[in-house]
Amino acid sequence: MADSTSSPSEPEPDPHPDTDGWLGTFHRGPAIFSVFREIATDHPLTASEYRIECNDGAGPRVICRFFDDTEPTPEWFGAWKNDEWCPWILKRALRLVAKPENT
Repeated sequence: MADSTSSPSEPEPDPHPDTDGWLGTFHRGPAIFSVFREIATDHPLTASEYRIECNDGAGPRVICRFFDDTEPTPEWFGAWKNDEWCPWILKRALRLVAKPENT
């Protein structure tokens, strides 16, 4: 018997431990976006690197990488290159960089 409280069209967000760099999650439509700080490449003398993952029901995948810089230049992957949602996604991601949910 299926659980009537969850919709099969919307993926469930994955819980993240504080140690994996997870900063927070936001969604738009059925897509869930998670923002992570790349801890493995973190160094005090370089800009911090971040990644955005998207789970639209097919499992989470990296759609963008960017650095914490005065003018972050994101690198979008796959179908996300030049997508109309990109500016909105980056704006929401930068909000999580400034004020993470995991603190």
